[in-house]
Amino acid sequence: MTAHMPIPAPTGAQPRAIGSVRLSTKPLGTRSVIGDLYQQGAAKVVFPRANLGLTGVLLNTSGGVTGGDRFNYAAAAQSGTHLTLTTQACERAYRAQPSETGYVTTSLNVAPEATLWWLPQETLVFDGCAFDRRLTCDVAPGGRALLVEALCLGRIAMGEDRVQGRMRDRITVTRNGAPLVQDAWCLDGDMSAQMGGTAVGMGATSMVSVTCVGPDAALHLTAVRGLLPESGGASLLAEDVLVMRLLAPSGYALRRDLLPILDHLTDGNLPLCWRL
Repeated sequence: MTAHMPIPAPTGAQPRAIGSVRLSTKPLGTRSVIGDLYQQGAAKVVFPRANLGLTGVLLNTSGGVTGGDRFNYAAAAQSGTHLTLTTQACERAYRAQPSETGYVTTSLNVAPEATLWWLPQETLVFDGCAFDRRLTCDVAPGGRALLVEALCLGRIAMGEDRVQGRMRDRITVTRNGAPLVQDAWCLDGDMSAQMGGTAVGMGATSMVSVTCVGPDAALHLTAVRGLLPESGGASLLAEDVLVMRLLAPSGYALRRDLLPILDHLTDGNLPLCWRL
């Protein structure tokens, strides 16, 4: 006869994913190369060959973000360099335990005569998530930045068309510490129902915010508006600050409308992982 001892129920806090990446660039002749690099925990970065500047592809080896996870990314583009940061795949904001929130914080700095493109793929928001995303970027005079933050609520192809949870998103862009763009929003509770509001999302399940800062930002306004569907809009906050928001009924529709705009703003140099 074999006796089986009961397995005790887990107690205390569950293990959570922690990760951080810090990266800077430096010029080497006409090339942009790695200046400093630090990576820790579940956050990694790889550097594929690129036609323009230095491209870093961020990886979350834990597979997504759930309540209690914390990821921190920091990057600085030095004068005379071009840095593109993207992600290997869409990030996932998973269901969270009560009273727990997952955090992703990104801090970017762009020096004079430098360019930084922040081009992560969409964040997929699962039912029951609790997710807080913050992006700050300081752009020095003469610097250029292209910042993209996109998300999709639910997995429509799998029948998850109603999403409850909590999602906070904040984008802050400054120049020498003075604010250029402040964009913050929050969905809490029945997020799908809130997005169905006439003054909120008109039933959209996917959206993206795009911020373009640089001396030539105003030159892109007409072209960007010409590529936008009726569910999108673009405006100049200043001659060198262009902002755009786009709503879509699905992640597929969002990409269909967004890719031509990003191709225009990157002059055809959108990272290859966006097309896989």
